[in-house]
Amino acid sequence: MPKILILYYTQTRNTQKMAEAVAEGAKDDGKVQVEVSYYVEPEELGKYDAIIVGSPTYHHDIPMDIKRLFEEAAVQGVNLKGKVGATFGSYGWSGEAPKMVQEIMKNKFEMRVVDAPLCLKYTPDEKGLDSCKSLGKKVSESLIR
Repeated sequence: MPKILILYYTQTRNTQKMAEAVAEGAKDDGKVQVEVSYYVEPEELGKYDAIIVGSPTYHHDIPMDIKRLFEEAAVQGVNLKGKVGATFGSYGWSGEAPKMVQEIMKNKFEMRVVDAPLCLKYTPDEKGLDSCKSLGKKVSESLIR
């Protein structure tokens, strides 16, 4: 059974709410195993078929925890080539962190990114959470085809 990691960072719980909705969408068909986590060791990334990262934007940047994870994974030579990747996150004024994480996934780790970054301003509303569920479903479907 394919395994999806939904990894997120949050301070206001907005990105956590998004992560939970992404997980709900990914689990919808019951054909994938989904793990939602606030923290993983860099070497653990390789055991997943898809990695979906939730990164809010703070001061026009990626949170240090997410940045450090990818830097350590690169130093350790964690191979993510060809794995499915996607990003999402909340923001208050700029929203570029999910795009920056996606660039790292695509260009540094040669992951197969399935969708544009999903960025929601402030607290996700019902429509935003539906978009999160759709993102999870899209990643799940890309693994079971």
